[in-house]
Amino acid sequence: MSAPDRDSSVPSAPPAAANTGAVAAMGLDLRADEKVPGRTVLAWAFWDWATQPFNSVLLTFIFASTLYLTGEAFLPADVAALPEGDAVREAGLANLAAGFGWGGTAAGLLILALAPVLGQRADASGHQKRWLAGATGLLVACMFALYFIRPEPELFVWGVALIATGSVLSEIAGVNYNALLIGIANRKNIGRISGLGWGFGYIGGVVALALVIVFFAADWFGLPTEDGLPFRLIAVGCAVWAIVFSVPLFFAVPEPSAGRTAAKVSFFASYRLLIKDIVGLYRNEQTRPTFWFLISSAVFRDGLAGVFAYGAIIAGGVFGFDFIQLAIFGITANLVAGVSTLLAGRLDDRFGAKAIIVTALVGMIVAGLAVFLFRDGGPIVFWVGGLLLCAFVGPAQAAARSFLARVTPAGREGEIFGLYATTGRAASWISSALWSLLIVWTSVTAFGILGIVIVLVLGLALLLPVRTPRA
Repeated sequence: MSAPDRDSSVPSAPPAAANTGAVAAMGLDLRADEKVPGRTVLAWAFWDWATQPFNSVLLTFIFASTLYLTGEAFLPADVAALPEGDAVREAGLANLAAGFGWGGTAAGLLILALAPVLGQRADASGHQKRWLAGATGLLVACMFALYFIRPEPELFVWGVALIATGSVLSEIAGVNYNALLIGIANRKNIGRISGLGWGFGYIGGVVALALVIVFFAADWFGLPTEDGLPFRLIAVGCAVWAIVFSVPLFFAVPEPSAGRTAAKVSFFASYRLLIKDIVGLYRNEQTRPTFWFLISSAVFRDGLAGVFAYGAIIAGGVFGFDFIQLAIFGITANLVAGVSTLLAGRLDDRFGAKAIIVTALVGMIVAGLAVFLFRDGGPIVFWVGGLLLCAFVGPAQAAARSFLARVTPAGREGEIFGLYATTGRAASWISSALWSLLIVWTSVTAFGILGIVIVLVLGLALLLPVRTPRA
């Protein structure tokens, strides 16, 4: 039996438009020049601030880095006792890096299956905030659970599983968070507001990492370190941080699809309806740029995710950064990314999102190749190349979100941003798989850098033909 059609209360969905010649209404078109109070915009942006420590502190620079989860703490005791540079020891560390990559691959495939359908069902219910609250709550639970990951080799898999599950929940939450953007922006300020969110996130990462450095400089305030307690408490701190700073959104930000609910269908019927709607996106000339942008972003945003997912492993495993160097680099990287993203948001509104994305991807490809080719030059190579990568990655992320918001049909915000999560960072199994395969093939962590660069090059090639929509 075929899936039921959408309720007629949903405005001009593309599948219908494809058959009747009607013009699909874009979500931003319905808002025209309507203004939203500044406090509402700030409340929305603070969710990025609230959840950024999961990415900056836990996923990238501290917990999952070579400082803890992918470092010597999780090697078997006899392997960890070997001197630095020993082939067996280095192979063990490379296996941890590859294992972490396989966890990212599994997470990406799970999001590939779930994100668009869950976003579609959020649209049908008209309760994106409720779905956002659920996913955020489960993400917080994963961060609390990291407290139980002691530095024991048999717990490595559980640590990777919790980080991977948190990544899945972060992306599913992000689907509905991004959908809320359409309810607070218009075509004149969408780039600036999207950039504000990403910028707040990066600045939040700076503050969180600075607190970690204070924690370290105070010698962990006398806490015992042999069982990884400081790192486990950092995870708890990130969970509390997320709770405190995510609350304002749920009181101040409106639902973009409020009052536009559709008939509910079963979970598996949602997949049939999803396929029907994807075909509709392609068949309708007005929404075809949405289709092609989703395809191109499937690759280039996956490369953007790889930069932060494996940046700290590269810094520690290839360039020998210690704790304080890695934390200071993390602060600097987030600060550079935050400032560049805030500036790029204004350029987005002036020159267009595609121009920002293309410029950023070219810059990242050049910087990534330089880090790989000149890796024997020591830490200065990573400081220069890594910060250049961070200067471009934030603007690319923010511009990609604003580009998609401009071409999202009204009433389908969650579904389209669900596809966005699926085909972009959510498809992180591509860069994760290339990262792991190249490391396994060469037994050299540095070759994982090439996997990320390859993804960025493919993403740029796919983006160039995508037509920029007219306002």
